[in-house]
Amino acid sequence: MSPDNMIWISLALPLVAVGFIAWFRNSPDLRDGASGVVSGLLFIVIASLSIGVFSGERPEWHLGEWLPGFEIAMRVEPLGMLFALVASGLWILTTAYAVGYMRGHHEQHQSRFFACFAVAIFAALAAAFSANLFTLFVAYELMTISTYPLVTHHGTDEARRGGRVYLGILLSTSIAFFMLAIVWTWSLAGTLDFRLGGILTEAVAENRISQTGLAVLIGLFTFGIGKAALMPFHRWLPAAMVAPTPVSALLHAVAVVKVGVFSVMKVCVYIFGLELLRETGVSLYLAYVAGFTVVVASLIAMTKDNLKARLAYSTIGQLAYITLGAMLATPSSVIGGGMHIAMHAVGKITLFFCAGAIYVATHKKNISEMEGLGRKMPFTFAAFLIASISIIGLPPGGGAWSKWFLAVGTVETQQYVLLAALMVSSLLNIAYLVPIPIRAFMKPKLKDVSESQEDSGLSETTSASGGWYANMKEAPMLCVVPLCVTAIGSIALFFAAEWIYQALLPITEIPG
Repeated sequence: MSPDNMIWISLALPLVAVGFIAWFRNSPDLRDGASGVVSGLLFIVIASLSIGVFSGERPEWHLGEWLPGFEIAMRVEPLGMLFALVASGLWILTTAYAVGYMRGHHEQHQSRFFACFAVAIFAALAAAFSANLFTLFVAYELMTISTYPLVTHHGTDEARRGGRVYLGILLSTSIAFFMLAIVWTWSLAGTLDFRLGGILTEAVAENRISQTGLAVLIGLFTFGIGKAALMPFHRWLPAAMVAPTPVSALLHAVAVVKVGVFSVMKVCVYIFGLELLRETGVSLYLAYVAGFTVVVASLIAMTKDNLKARLAYSTIGQLAYITLGAMLATPSSVIGGGMHIAMHAVGKITLFFCAGAIYVATHKKNISEMEGLGRKMPFTFAAFLIASISIIGLPPGGGAWSKWFLAVGTVETQQYVLLAALMVSSLLNIAYLVPIPIRAFMKPKLKDVSESQEDSGLSETTSASGGWYANMKEAPMLCVVPLCVTAIGSIALFFAAEWIYQALLPITEIPG
């Protein structure tokens, strides 16, 4: 099978999954089994395609022009390939987890849920493989629309309010800023194609745009890509936490926010070009906005007792790391940002998996209610601790390497204030993540009357059986196994850092 054919096959498979889900909507076992099989096939196709891409091939697939110069086309390069591997690999685990969660929590409208989930994966892959800004924009908007039913899944007033904020911010920023930036770029460069080294160099050399105009243009792109959740356009992300936890995992790790920061990286590398950004310094103010977001989001996270809300603000800060790396525009910072797409995805999906497992098993949402739960849910809270280490940026978590390269980027550009922001943020990461498993493992459990009776019964069971495991109350296996796998993945990425570095190195090269 040729690499060009693999592109359209990989894009078709999530849509095939939608067809199976609709066909088997009245047979949950067949529906969920088909989703799992298709997600596995997709990862195999993507992994096979990656071999050639990381060896230097650049396969393409063209669907056709909608308007002159506005073409739907795919071209696979290393950054998009890494994102596609992450999205397709985590889709397998998220599907398994979602089955356990949705059944364990007796959620309604499960077929609609899995269908929208598959469409979101299709949009993520279309964005990853996009060959130009027009294709990226179409995929970006499809992602917003396909995930709206997931955010409002519960159908409550709170869910509808969250959905309105979600849709309102993302659509308004993309139409007001992102679309304007695309049209402006077309008028300057006469093309929207992604090219290594950028497409705006000639326009700058011929004085068709000033440095001030260039700074405005990159600002339109960065704030217009609202899924990157850069402050002040970040409120949609906490608002979307009304969704079921598998959706939160999708939003924060597999698709939505990753499409945002991936798009920012793609624009910096292939539209402006790293050399142009370094020479002009027009993106530096956005690096400081990202640094501000990193610290402030971490401070807000510390104030949240609701676990998903804390993780939501943590995500806002972690996404800003990637935006900061793109705006510094050094080889080290860009590689660090690209690495962090993968490192954060695996670590953060683990944390959300854990949050969902805790809710399914205990119906607890607040951190203050989780004292002593680690003795009942040791696998869940151990996985939470491992993923936290990666998010913080400590060995042997994969995040240690991505944060290292980002820090090197600040030193290379002599932006020591931003280096301080990264260091302070990592300390704040410790403050808002590590106490959660410590509270769960070290503190005695808070009890009410019903819990006391339950614990009494468990104590008798433990005493009679003599097994420590008799006191465990983990979520269903389909919830626990995926979070254990992703926790192990957080460590595995630490040892895969050299491979990721070499895979991303070509995007930092100066063409010609």
